[in-house]
Amino acid sequence: MSQADVTIDGLPARYATRRPGAADAPAVTALLAAHQLAAKGSSGVHEEAVLVQLAGTGSWTRRQVLVETGGKLVAWLSVHDRAAGRTLVELTVSPDLPASDAAELAACLFAAGERHARDIATVRGLRTTLLDTGAYADDPRQRGWLEAAGYRCTRTWLQMSRPVTPEEATGMPGPREGVVVRPVDRHDDGLPLAQDLQAVHRVLEESFQDHFSSYRESFPEFVMRLREDPGHRWDHWWLATVDTDEGAVPAGAVVSSVLTPDATGAEGSYVDYIGVHRRARGRGVAKALLHEVIADTARRGRNRVGLEVDADSPTGADGLYTSMGWVTAYRTESWHRDLDV
Repeated sequence: MSQADVTIDGLPARYATRRPGAADAPAVTALLAAHQLAAKGSSGVHEEAVLVQLAGTGSWTRRQVLVETGGKLVAWLSVHDRAAGRTLVELTVSPDLPASDAAELAACLFAAGERHARDIATVRGLRTTLLDTGAYADDPRQRGWLEAAGYRCTRTWLQMSRPVTPEEATGMPGPREGVVVRPVDRHDDGLPLAQDLQAVHRVLEESFQDHFSSYRESFPEFVMRLREDPGHRWDHWWLATVDTDEGAVPAGAVVSSVLTPDATGAEGSYVDYIGVHRRARGRGVAKALLHEVIADTARRGRNRVGLEVDADSPTGADGLYTSMGWVTAYRTESWHRDLDV
């Protein structure tokens, strides 16, 4: 990213902008933590994950800007080329700024995010793209800025968590007859077989076709994005098959990752993706996949499993999770804006 890329039109002279680097991880982590505390009353941000986005593999598909005043970091803008026709715009402004100053700064940065999104869409040869951002449901400050920038609230998401006990390492029910859940096959060096990864990707893509804001993502984009997460592990991918007249066919998949330690010092697991193909719905595949994640979490000595679910899921997934012990910790919102390039 060139120096010209971090020029923000209309930014008051008291602010300075620059590109982020690895050394900025502690300050950006503190900024995100302060925002989360103000917006939802708790913080779960960890420096390792921030570092990946600032200077690791997670930075490769992002354009980023830090804003400082008086030597203090007050804002971070990240514009992520998420997939063809979908650009994630993430903006965090310090809660310590006066309300009028924060709103002025947010307006400048959302405009800069639009410019970067146009550049990304032009490089991809697109005529339109979706600007995708979000807010905590109980954060009127961010929601007001999004409305002013032309975004609309399109969806609410439940951020859910379930405790896990050591007994569940071996006490979970098995899948129904005709359903098999197994880890993706791996080579002797631990790397997964490409055909299994491709099967997981294909099942998830086809499973989410009728879900809100579903975007087709190429296999390389899918794998690269998941590997950006410092909690990613190849042995946290599972594939489900069901018996048919043509033999066993892929029917569902789950990809999970490691959650950093909580206040007790225990790690957790997080369900990044879970999907069941239409041909297998109603056969207990989702429950079998979740049972496998819970048991695996317990075997690893972890204490919880987290996930996100659409509050208006067409499959009623939130009801399944609730029946299996998940509870909602807080709510987030998707805010979208269609951009004509």
